[in-house]
Amino acid sequence: MATFDILVLPGDGIGPEVTAEGVRALEAIGQRFEHVFRFSEDHVGGAAIDAYGVPIRPETLEEAKRSDAVLWGAVGLPKYDNDPSAPVRPEQGLLQLRRDLNLWANLRPVRTEPALTHASTLKPEVIEGVDILVIRELTSGIYFGEPRERRMVDGRREAVNTMYYNEDEVARVAHLGFRAARQRRGKLTSVDKANVLQVSQLWREVVTEVAREYPDVELEHLIVDAATMHLIRRPRDFDVIIAGNLFGDILTDEASMLTGSLGMLPSASLTEPREDGTSLGMYEPIHGSAPDIAGKGIANPLAMVLSAALLLRHSCGLEEEAQALERAVARTIEDGLRTADLASGDERALSTREMADAVLERIGG
Repeated sequence: MATFDILVLPGDGIGPEVTAEGVRALEAIGQRFEHVFRFSEDHVGGAAIDAYGVPIRPETLEEAKRSDAVLWGAVGLPKYDNDPSAPVRPEQGLLQLRRDLNLWANLRPVRTEPALTHASTLKPEVIEGVDILVIRELTSGIYFGEPRERRMVDGRREAVNTMYYNEDEVARVAHLGFRAARQRRGKLTSVDKANVLQVSQLWREVVTEVAREYPDVELEHLIVDAATMHLIRRPRDFDVIIAGNLFGDILTDEASMLTGSLGMLPSASLTEPREDGTSLGMYEPIHGSAPDIAGKGIANPLAMVLSAALLLRHSCGLEEEAQALERAVARTIEDGLRTADLASGDERALSTREMADAVLERIGG
């Protein structure tokens, strides 16, 4: 029997609703496989600003560092979105957690389920069999580069953000991508904007250098413009994609439409591996806080449940348990059960809790 300490940070909007189902999924896995998950919880994002005046407390960051993993819901509320100049914003808590925990590797798997091909706006023959792993660099690039500020110059408003990478940051993402490709179908696509950005020219140069250590992996460079097009036109051609912070953010949201819903995509944000090969990680669905449906009990919990499976795999070293949870999600979909974002025609839409119940019933089945 193994014991794991999990910090739960539900956040805003539908975050608390879906995070509750992720906790239930881990509890169910614990009962099925005789593990103990000990949970602690705190506010982040808008909820933390309302409670504490800051988007994440120093105490919360220290608790995260002591934990085996962090289960994160979502942050963001309209009252903050409507004031883009607000000095304190919910998203600052997310960026601070990534930076302080050095969560530099963001893994976003994108797989289409055969039973959900109708849910995508793309033709079934285009998306059938899609299985992509996007690795997004998460602690550098334009989201963290300095200087970053708003200012007044000669009575005129200006703003600046800096896209920054050094060769070590690029190389570690490249190595991770090549290793992942070796375990999959042996192809790596590196996305950049090397035709106009010096930062991307460095990115491409370093990735090409790292590629010499992986002669068994096919390397493809794509300008981000072309990558966005090919991701829709020929998504089955992709295996592993690596990209910087900004490009990876945009590409993974686009890729979610291959599966039919943002509510289907999990993610793992990892730091350097521990001695046993596991990593401290933060696990979250990529769908955001969706305040328009918060409190209605209709949010799709599957991305959170699949994020819990990634937590089992990468932070707990429990591969069998992770696969059991992923199979339970797949069987739930195969059995025709749907939440509102996936239902079509006369299909009955299940509530958030009902969908999670259906998954839990199929664990180990």
